[in-house]
Amino acid sequence: MGMMQKALKFFRPTPFKTGCLVVLVSCLLFKSFGHIKPAFLTASDNQVVSAMFRWRGHTAATGNIVIIDIDEKSLYRMGQWPWPRTVVADLIKKIHHADPKAIGIDIVFAEKDRTSPNQYVKLFEGFLKHRYPALDLTWLKQDNSLDNDLVLGNVVAEIPVVLGYVFQTENDGLKNDVNAPFPSCKIRLEPQGMEYNDLALFSGYRAVLNVDAIAQAETEGFFNVFPDPSGTVRKVPLLMKLDGMPYPSLALEVLRLGLGETEIVLHGSEKIDTPEKGLLGVSIGNRFIPTDDAGQLNVNYRGPGKTFPYLSAVDILDGKHAGALNKKYVLIGTSAAGLSDLRATPFSSTFPGVEVHATVIDNILSNDPFTYDIYTEIGITYTLIAVGGILLSALLAFTGPLAGSLGGILFIGGAVICNYQFFFLQNKLVGISYPMLTVTGVFIMVTIFNYFVEDRQKRFIHGAFSHYVSPQVVNQLVKSPDQLTLRGEERNLTVLFADIRNFTNISEKMDSQHLGLFMNRYLTAMGEIIMHHQGMVDKFIGDAIMAIWGAPLGQENHAENAVRASIEMVGKLAELQNAESWKALPTIRIGIGINTGMVSVGNFGSDKRFDYTVIGDAVNLASRIEGLNKIYGTGVIISEFTRKALGDRFAYRFLDMVRVKGKEKPVKIYEPLQEGSLHYSLKKEIETFDCAVQSYQTRKFDEAFQLMEGLYESHPSALHRLYMDRIQAYRKDPPPQDWNGVSDLNIK
Repeated sequence: MGMMQKALKFFRPTPFKTGCLVVLVSCLLFKSFGHIKPAFLTASDNQVVSAMFRWRGHTAATGNIVIIDIDEKSLYRMGQWPWPRTVVADLIKKIHHADPKAIGIDIVFAEKDRTSPNQYVKLFEGFLKHRYPALDLTWLKQDNSLDNDLVLGNVVAEIPVVLGYVFQTENDGLKNDVNAPFPSCKIRLEPQGMEYNDLALFSGYRAVLNVDAIAQAETEGFFNVFPDPSGTVRKVPLLMKLDGMPYPSLALEVLRLGLGETEIVLHGSEKIDTPEKGLLGVSIGNRFIPTDDAGQLNVNYRGPGKTFPYLSAVDILDGKHAGALNKKYVLIGTSAAGLSDLRATPFSSTFPGVEVHATVIDNILSNDPFTYDIYTEIGITYTLIAVGGILLSALLAFTGPLAGSLGGILFIGGAVICNYQFFFLQNKLVGISYPMLTVTGVFIMVTIFNYFVEDRQKRFIHGAFSHYVSPQVVNQLVKSPDQLTLRGEERNLTVLFADIRNFTNISEKMDSQHLGLFMNRYLTAMGEIIMHHQGMVDKFIGDAIMAIWGAPLGQENHAENAVRASIEMVGKLAELQNAESWKALPTIRIGIGINTGMVSVGNFGSDKRFDYTVIGDAVNLASRIEGLNKIYGTGVIISEFTRKALGDRFAYRFLDMVRVKGKEKPVKIYEPLQEGSLHYSLKKEIETFDCAVQSYQTRKFDEAFQLMEGLYESHPSALHRLYMDRIQAYRKDPPPQDWNGVSDLNIK
C-alpha cells in the first residue's frame, strides 16, 4: 500500500512536473523536425537576426568595391532610362581607363536599342529612294558605328566586363533551347562521382540574356536573388541550374575575374534530407566560400544602403573620380527609385540591389559571410530547452508567477544576448526561436495549471482549513500543498477530545439564546488555543471538541503541542469563568483525553458530502480516555503512547492501568501536570502516590490504604478518594489470583 501511495504521489501532476512535461514534449517535437525547420520558426529566427543586425549597426567594408550609380542626378543630366547604348559604352570605357580589377554590370540589355541611328536609316530608306532614286544607302546600313548595340558589344568584347542576366524561374512558355549563358569559367564538382544534375541548386526555366550584339563580353553572371517570405533578402545564390548545368552569379564571376582565376570548384555534400545533393561551399583559387545546401551565401550586410562608396555615373562620364576606381571591383547599377532595383534587407526596405551583390563580393574578400551549422543549432536548442524550461518550471512552481515571469524574461533576454555575443558577432547563425517558444509554452502551461489546479487547490485548502487551523498552518499548506493528503493515508499523529462535564443538565437550565452565547464563547476560546498550538479543530460535536495534531501539516512534536494546548485549555477555562462577563453563565468543568498513534487521515464520507478527518483505533482510544476524567477527578488524561512521545519534557502523574470499553489490552494512563520539573512538595506527593499505587497493584492493600489515606488527609482529592474506596473493597473482597492491577472501565 505504501509503494502504491508513493507511486501515485510521484505521478500526481504538479506545476514543476507540468513544466518538465512541456520540456519533454518540446524536445520530442524538435527531434521530429529533423533537419527541416518549420517555416514559422525560420521566419521568427530571421526576425531575431534582423534585430541583431540593427543592434550591431554599421561595420566597415574592405574598401575594394565601388558602385557606379545610375542615380537621379544622372537621369536628370542624361535623360530617362534606358540610355543609348553608346552612353553605356562610353561609361565602361571611362571606368576601364581607371584600371579597375573587374567590372560587373547589374543590368540586362534584353532588347535592342531603339535609339540606334541605323533604325532611322531603315525608317527613311523608302522616302529617300522615292526622292533620290539614284542614291545608294547600302554603305550606310552596313556601318556598325550606327548600331548602338554593336558599339556596346565591341566595347565589352575588348574590356574585361561581366555582363548581367536574369533567370526566369517560372514557365512562361518562351523557352528557347538555343539561348543559354556562356560564362568563361571552368566549373568542377567534387567529390568525383557526383553529377551536376544532382545538386540542390535553384533552377531556372530560361535565361533572359543580353541581345546578341551586346553579349560579346568575356563572361556573364546572373543577378537573381530570392527574398524570404517577408520579402527580405538574406541569402544570395552563388550558383543556379539551367537544364541541369550550374551557372555562376554576377558577384561570383566579378570576384573570379578580379582574382584572375579560371576555375570554380563546387564541394558537394550528402547532408540534406532530399534525393538531391547539397553544397558545402564553393572554392575560387585558395578561397573557400561556405554556402547552404542550395548554394546560397548568407549575406553579412555592412549597414543600411549607401554603405559602400557610390559614384554618380554622370560624374564618371565627365571624367571625375578616376583615382577612386583604380584596382577596385566596380559594379554598375542603380539606386534610382523609378528603376525598380530596390530590395528589402535587415537594415532597410529600400536597399539598392546592386549593393547586395557588392556586399556578397565584400563578404568573400573579408572571409566573413555568415555560416549556419544545423548541428550547433540542435545542440544549443536542446540545452536551452532543458535548462531554461526546467529552471522556469522550478521558478513558477516554487516562487510564483511574478518571479517566474521575471525569470522567463531574463532567460530569453540572456539567450538572445549570448546568441548575439557568442554567435552573431562571430558570423554564425544559430536560431533560438524554438527555445524561446518552449520557455513561453512552459510559462503558459504552468501558469494555466497554477490557475486552474494549484490556485483552485490553494483556495480549497484555505477555505477548508482556515476556520480549523492557525493562519500560519494554512499558509504553509498553501505554500506546500504536497504535504496535504486529501486521500486516505496512514499517519502517526495525536488526537484530542474535550467534553464539558454534565452538559445535559447545564443546557436544560438555559434558554437557546443564552446557550448559544455560552457555547460560542467557550468553543471560540478553546478553538483559538488549539490553533495557536498548530492543531486542527477537526469538528465540534455538540459541546465536545475533536482536534488533531500532525495533520493536515506534518509535525515532529505533535504530542507536545497537543499536551501544551490541553493544559492551556484548562487554565483558559478558569480564566474565563473568573471574568465579569461570564458571571451570568454557568460554572463548568471539562475533561480532555489525548492519545498518539497510527490513524487514517484524509477526506472521508459519501461521494457528495465528506470531511477531512481521522479515523482508527487510536482515535477511539482518545475518546475513551476523555471519559475517564470524571472517574479520576482529573482535567486532562493522556495515554502511555502520548507519554512515550513526550519524553521527559513534561511532569506527569501515573493514574492507572485500565482496560477501556472495546479494548482487550490494558493501557497506562497519565495526568500531565506541567511542562518542566515539579515543585519539591508536589514531587513528594507524586512519589508517595506512586508507592501507594504500586502496593495496590501488588495486592499489598493494607500498606496501600495507609499511604493513600495519608495523602488524602494532606491533599484531599477525588483521585485519592477513588483509590481508598477501591482498596477498601478489595480488602473486604480480594480480587482473583490472576488479577494484575488492571481496572476494567466500560464507560464510553
